[in-house]
Amino acid sequence: MRITILLFTLFFSLSINAQTDSALIKRIFDEALKNGKSYSNLDYLCNKIGGRLSGSPEAQKAVEWTFKAMKEAGADTVFLQECMVPHWVRGQKEVGKVITSNSKGIKEVPVCALGGSIATPAEGLTGKVIEVMGIEGLKKLNKEDVKGKIVFFNEPMDPTFIETFNAYGKAVMQRWAGASAAAEYGAIAVVVRSCTLIQDDNPHTGVMGYKDSIVKIPACAISTNAANWLSNYLKTDKDLKFYLKMNCETLPEEKSYNVVGEVWGSEKKDEYIVVGGHLDSWDTGKGAHDDGAGVVQSIEVLRIFKASGLKPKRTIRAVAFMNEENGGRGGKKYAEMAKLKNEKHTAAIESDAGGFTPRGFSSEGSVQARMKLKSWRPLFEPYGIYSFDGEGGGPDLGPLGEQGVFCMELMPDSQRYFDYHHTAIDTFDAVNQRELEMGGAAMAALVWMISQYGLN
Repeated sequence: MRITILLFTLFFSLSINAQTDSALIKRIFDEALKNGKSYSNLDYLCNKIGGRLSGSPEAQKAVEWTFKAMKEAGADTVFLQECMVPHWVRGQKEVGKVITSNSKGIKEVPVCALGGSIATPAEGLTGKVIEVMGIEGLKKLNKEDVKGKIVFFNEPMDPTFIETFNAYGKAVMQRWAGASAAAEYGAIAVVVRSCTLIQDDNPHTGVMGYKDSIVKIPACAISTNAANWLSNYLKTDKDLKFYLKMNCETLPEEKSYNVVGEVWGSEKKDEYIVVGGHLDSWDTGKGAHDDGAGVVQSIEVLRIFKASGLKPKRTIRAVAFMNEENGGRGGKKYAEMAKLKNEKHTAAIESDAGGFTPRGFSSEGSVQARMKLKSWRPLFEPYGIYSFDGEGGGPDLGPLGEQGVFCMELMPDSQRYFDYHHTAIDTFDAVNQRELEMGGAAMAALVWMISQYGLN
């Protein structure tokens, strides 16, 4: 009889907790959906400041604006973390042209320099084109076949992956490592198919890297429509040439900052839960989905706690990381400072997958913490948030994860993300207000659960 009473008491207690948690989570979502500021903040960040490549005046303006926005959201304190960042500039608009072998046909195609690329000679460069399917396709060729030519990397993203980030992860290696791989074979430049599943005329930029031991050659992205056209034309005209002119350069590093805002914990002020996104973006667009959305959602978490009168047991930190796109310096600096100060982090959540409808959270860390995270799934299902099995913790959180911190990433619906990723059309009008506010609410709700119950 005593065991039966104990079990009943435990079950009753758990039921009461679940009802209380459910009511508080609804309170969070109600606040976001009725009074949310993510959308208006994103409007300002995109349309008043614009693209925010590290080292640029726009990036500095974004730092200043974010500091102010966190204060206005009600943060108990806001501070900056200094970090040195790369300063790569695109210069004048790039030019790409396909020249037929009889020189009678010239077709201009949409291209853009990859981040970190060197420029072409001032007059541009011209060379015959050889098409390969990714770096593995390049390895099948002899160096004599490649020497003096422009390598056209045309491996597409695999459309059979339901989770589009998996398709991106497979295809992006030709963008990152293609230039050095081709240069080792004697190529004079590389043209890389844009990492997207959509067929359009927007080239997708993104960071690339060089090996110091190999000569550097220019690298650009080409739109998928143009890539398809070039591939088809090569089948009948193997001697066609490609003309490329780029004016990019790498300048000395610049001083920049992470922006950090806090809502202090009521019981464990010195234990931190991080929410964050990266403040920098590529210069071709306005950085709305990547990653203005994550920044404004993180600021919104602070605002929701203050506006709702919710008092977290642990301190909540919103971090706008600098330089995720072409260096990761902000994430490294944050982790460095956390280690130096011997700070205790209960968990960290990043939003860097767009401002679309939230579907769940991926995570990386202890099995025990992952199991506890999954146990809260029923509380989130009424809001269409059901996926808690994915692995990964967000790019800026990697250095923190290496210190043993349990890291998570908000996972919105991914089907449209790579339509906009790193393009000129990643603009404010591409973001839906309700979807964006739902994402901020989802992060705030999860932060509340972790703050109250921990992950042990």
